[in-house]
Amino acid sequence: MRRALARARDGKTLDLSEATTLLHARGEQLDTLLEHASRTRDAGLEAAGRPGVITYSRKVFIPLTRLCRDRCGYCTFATVPHRVEAPYLSPDEVLEIARQGAAMGCKEALFTLGDRPEDRWSAAREWLDAGGYDDTLSYVRAMAIRVLEETGLLPHLNPGVLSWRDFQRLKPVAPSMGMMLETTATRLFTEKGGPHFGSPDKDPAVRLRVLEDAGRCNVPFTTGILIGIGETVEERADALFAIRRTMREYGAIQEVIVQNFRAKPDTKMRDTPDAELEELAATIAVARLVLGPKARIQAPPNLVDSQYELMLRAGIDDWGGVSPLTPDHVNPERPWPQIDDLAGRTAAAGFTLRERLTIYPEYVRRGEPWLDPRLSAHVAALADERGLAREEARPEGLPWQEPDGGFLESSGRTDLHVEIDTTGRTGDRRDDFDEVYGDWEALRARLPGASEPAPHDGRDLAAARGGAVRRFDGDVRAALASAERDPGAISDDEALALLHAEGPELDAVARLADDLRRDAVGDEVTYVVTRNINFTNVCYTGCRFCAFAQRRTDADAYTLSMRQVGDRAEEAWAAGATEICMQGGIHPDLPGTAYFDLAREVKRRAPEIHLHSYSPMEVVNGASRSDLSIGEWLTAAKEAGVDSLPGTAAEILDDDVRWVLTKGKLPTEQWVEVVTTAHGLGIPTTSTMMYGHVDTPAHWVGHLRLLRGIQERTGGFTEFVLLPFVHHNSPIYLAGLARPGPTARENRAVHALARILLHGAIDNIQCSWVKLADELCAQVLQGGVNDLGGTLMEETISRMAGSENGSFKTMSSLEELAARAGRPARQRTTTYGEVPQERIEAARRTDGVGHFLPLVT
Repeated sequence: MRRALARARDGKTLDLSEATTLLHARGEQLDTLLEHASRTRDAGLEAAGRPGVITYSRKVFIPLTRLCRDRCGYCTFATVPHRVEAPYLSPDEVLEIARQGAAMGCKEALFTLGDRPEDRWSAAREWLDAGGYDDTLSYVRAMAIRVLEETGLLPHLNPGVLSWRDFQRLKPVAPSMGMMLETTATRLFTEKGGPHFGSPDKDPAVRLRVLEDAGRCNVPFTTGILIGIGETVEERADALFAIRRTMREYGAIQEVIVQNFRAKPDTKMRDTPDAELEELAATIAVARLVLGPKARIQAPPNLVDSQYELMLRAGIDDWGGVSPLTPDHVNPERPWPQIDDLAGRTAAAGFTLRERLTIYPEYVRRGEPWLDPRLSAHVAALADERGLAREEARPEGLPWQEPDGGFLESSGRTDLHVEIDTTGRTGDRRDDFDEVYGDWEALRARLPGASEPAPHDGRDLAAARGGAVRRFDGDVRAALASAERDPGAISDDEALALLHAEGPELDAVARLADDLRRDAVGDEVTYVVTRNINFTNVCYTGCRFCAFAQRRTDADAYTLSMRQVGDRAEEAWAAGATEICMQGGIHPDLPGTAYFDLAREVKRRAPEIHLHSYSPMEVVNGASRSDLSIGEWLTAAKEAGVDSLPGTAAEILDDDVRWVLTKGKLPTEQWVEVVTTAHGLGIPTTSTMMYGHVDTPAHWVGHLRLLRGIQERTGGFTEFVLLPFVHHNSPIYLAGLARPGPTARENRAVHALARILLHGAIDNIQCSWVKLADELCAQVLQGGVNDLGGTLMEETISRMAGSENGSFKTMSSLEELAARAGRPARQRTTTYGEVPQERIEAARRTDGVGHFLPLVT
């Protein structure tokens, strides 16, 4: 204890053992612990520009439903259908509570409800169906919008366990959300008789994933621990360290609640002793020391009896939400203190009580990406210059969403598609490099083979990392023999052996792949005359590999107007194009109809062109903005003119890799849902893999297996496109976490393996001339590849990352490339059909790139 207290005094980072020891502090040792915690808290408030200020939120409590699918042993909030008048509060009841709160000066509407009650209770399912709501979260979303528009209160949503997709749906309607972690003690969930037994949403692994997804989606998030429910002191400390890991990696935890268990009658745990207040104070103090001065730590004031000063000494800087109107429906036996009384008790301890909003000041001041633009006006109406609440402000309803059809105006560097080959980008990185992607050092622990640094010297991953990527001892010849018998059925060990082939062995793998290519599609090398239109590069998703995304204020940021998009489509058609490939950043200001409006404009200006548009990430973004299902959104997109989807946003379809590569991009299961739903609707897609960064050859094999499985079920992939990682300006490379792309040997091997593993499923294997030099393109054309992609006319994404192979390629250049590999070339359509003679002749007149481009030889 003395050693741990000394380390706390000196500001040293505590480990789990030391934190556990400090949780036992009582008497004089507790006083010393509280002194160190207070000093840490005070330093944080000083750094935040509000020394001596303790905050609270004036709120109303909206118990949207008290039904729940869980069965927690201590909960009196959750009940059964026959004990409530209706499964959910009606819209009128919700608005009445909110209006009364607004009239009393409240600024937060706390939506609290049970987890997905429709999964357990038929009464809940029937009520939702009768109201036209797909699920409870759809009703939450609808009521949050009503509250915003009709009262101006800011929703804080506590709907329980949320998925990545759920956060996408709800972020536009709530400045903040929350869910208590409670504990990381798995046994309390798995063991019969435990407080969380029989409650699927109380699995600690599930709840930790929620905290991570909140960070990935840039949602200011409240969490916390519940002490005294049967956890050990070490388990309590472990929960704090789990929260700290998420805080450091994503920066989304805006507040940590340390709440003490209070036994309630009519519950399974009614005879369990309450957590003592000294125990609570020790836990708050340890939380402060573990989480650090920047953390905002809260203790609910209605659960601390009269021990306000003790909790302030322990290091809290917030009292949480306090309502002058509604009771604490979770702890109904313990009324909120009067706000004037709370202010007096806070002042007696030497602090000033100030009102905050549901979204903490730090996130108010940061704005995007933490605050959705559709909420900016609502928050600005209530916030002061420091991000705290303007206490004299009274909420008033404001429109929630911009009118449909209000597409963005042209702005920024709209000629970047031309200047990228001449002037280039302004700098190699954004000036928010150190914060926008999360904590780079915390991220390093997620790397496959994290104990070894990424090689920056151009070596093979296997050679550089040795044991981190194990080369299997399988005989390449034996693997080749298996592949000759049944290419798609070789084992993972055999596939990895082929990936590690070199010299004559690699030549043999390439020959086999080329033989399979010849059997599947013949000798012609195909390409499409297409124009890329990237309508904006403004994006706040936080992909760590992406050098294309910019903030709206960055020097290289741009957004095309609807007219400019239409002009480029018209120019492409005049140049002989058969396809427009249109994608863009996830711009926060895009109207809900934006993707449909863009598609209609392209088809209005070039009715016969094939529109190959919108990655799975854009599909999910569009569906979330419009509150449609994936299927509904894709159906509407098809009706608007979308003919096929690019299967980009795949990177590596393994979430362990994805969550290193990206901060907030869609998880694997969402990518799969989008492409399979598209296939089911008759919308073909491509498939892709970006490789050679933080992944391993085993990930490549798993990715190919997944794609083959989808193709065998749906038949909807037109091709597989290999995308070597371009490292030069990639943030994750600049941070020292990724290697400089795959080697030439790896590129040859993985292109060949793709042909082998996908044989009989996906016939067309495409290389990316944008990312590979011409000589390497010619080599992979002799090793299983049959397609060169397109003329592109403008390629900005890879060029922003530092690709040195240009932003377009003429038809004659593509045909020369095929000739270098000893193969004939043929122009194709998007779906590998024959091109009408009129289109061929039009394309030949401009060599497939248009007279509007500065041709560079």
